[in-house]
Amino acid sequence: MTRISAEFAARLESIVGASQVLTDPTSGAAYAVDETIPAVVAKPASAEEIAELVRFAALEKLAIIPCGSRSKLGIGVPPSRYDIALDMTALNKIAHYDPGDLTLSVDAGLSLAKLNAALFEHKQFLPLLVPWYSRSTIGGTIASGVDSPLRQFYGTARDFLIGAEFVDGTGKLCKSGGRVVKNVTGYDLHKLLVGSLGTLAIITRLNFRTFPSPLASRGFVASFPNAEGALSLRRAIAESSLTPLTLDIVSPELAQLFAKRTPQTPEVAVFSGEKQSSDQSFLPPIGDWFRPREWQLCAAFAGTPEVLARYERDLMRLATNSSATSTKFLDDTTRPSLWGRLRESLLIILEASPAAAIFKISVLPGHYAALFAGLRQIADRAALPHALVARAGGTIYFALFPSAASEDTTAPLSPCIGQIFDVVSASSGRASLLFVPPTSKKSTNVWGSPGSDLALMRRLKAAFDPQNIFAPGRLRGVIE
Repeated sequence: MTRISAEFAARLESIVGASQVLTDPTSGAAYAVDETIPAVVAKPASAEEIAELVRFAALEKLAIIPCGSRSKLGIGVPPSRYDIALDMTALNKIAHYDPGDLTLSVDAGLSLAKLNAALFEHKQFLPLLVPWYSRSTIGGTIASGVDSPLRQFYGTARDFLIGAEFVDGTGKLCKSGGRVVKNVTGYDLHKLLVGSLGTLAIITRLNFRTFPSPLASRGFVASFPNAEGALSLRRAIAESSLTPLTLDIVSPELAQLFAKRTPQTPEVAVFSGEKQSSDQSFLPPIGDWFRPREWQLCAAFAGTPEVLARYERDLMRLATNSSATSTKFLDDTTRPSLWGRLRESLLIILEASPAAAIFKISVLPGHYAALFAGLRQIADRAALPHALVARAGGTIYFALFPSAASEDTTAPLSPCIGQIFDVVSASSGRASLLFVPPTSKKSTNVWGSPGSDLALMRRLKAAFDPQNIFAPGRLRGVIE
């Protein structure tokens, strides 16, 4: 037991109960952020307990990091201090749900899959199909900022997050927004929590606008010998009257991973029309209709039988005009095998290569062609395998694969990282390095060059967390 855990464990136990405080190193290692292990793990059961814990931490100047399923703790920089891991999974209730009003209030520690399972009973859902879907908590999903393939149609979490409750760095219980969609009182402070990695506040409850779940949906995949063909079809769809649910471009390298690997996470139903099962199951393999050595454009669409028929006619025509080498429409038996892998792309990459460096790039789709070529050139010069998936809305996930996570094997990553930031900047985009081995983080600013909003971000950090006790160092170079 470290000095900190021995001295303060009794105080933490008085707040949350002795059984909810863990001080042994084995338990702490399960909450490590990269190689940094907390001294104590506390499991509060209410927002009031969290507020008291934060007040105690502020008084003793202890650093806190909130955790959910811990699937995305690798995002960001290792913390400069990490004294208390705050396990939020005991806050797991649906506080308010009005199906008629399409509004929802839910505790931060509830599993996203369990939440959608409850919404399915009313033929509704929350369109956050994020990686590690079956494990992710709703609070961790918001705090990580990782998006969903469904952002093409539904937007990002910022578009349907309508309110939040949280604890600030002084231990004060705070609220922003409300439970109704037409809430115009005050500032949308809750939207600052998206992607904050727990550096601004401890999220305790979130309010959302929900959506009707598509009851009839189909998938579509078209293959091309080069990126230009896939980009041509993407542009044709974007300029048409079609409004697909998802629209992704997959490079041959990632397509080959899709064909070879099944993500090691239990699969659950995504829409209310899909088969529900209490047994753990995994994604089925992709069939021989998939051509993994080519570029793929993958789309999904939903509607009445007449709408589905129109999509099939129009997509086939547009794919033929773009010189697709093959096309395939996917039904309920074949669609999940591809859709699930698109959702779990980051997980598949990290399972294939734990030492992978994965960038999140935001850029206008009109720059895709030049950026694809620039990224491939950087990877080829370094002789590093690479893969990408590009969302139609302007988000690209690009991965480089060194052979293992040691200083020798990750050394080729270092020059590539700077070059990738530069080529993205030249395309008027922004990039961050979501996942990279800890050895590479020592010499890399994973957030890239600061933007013109740096001073404002620092003021926000100081306002929310004046003593810098929330995940200090996680956004190093950005707000610290």
